[in-house]
Amino acid sequence: MTKLKLSVIPDDKPVKVTVELPAALHRDLVSYAEVLSKETGRPVGDAGRLIVPMLQRFIATDRGFARARKTGGPT
Repeated sequence: MTKLKLSVIPDDKPVKVTVELPAALHRDLVSYAEVLSKETGRPVGDAGRLIVPMLQRFIATDRGFARARKTGGPT
């Protein structure tokens, strides 16, 4: 059998998730989008577009989660 350089291709297909946000959190998200637009000089548009990068940043910087993942703890 031939040994290929590639193995299993991960499933990178986006998953659609519907979330209900408390009104106060939605207002904060809209405010954050406004501040970010002023800071970067680029309009954000829909504040909901911030959710994915915020979650990615949160998970990437959560040290407890990184330790648990590294030690095989609950993920």
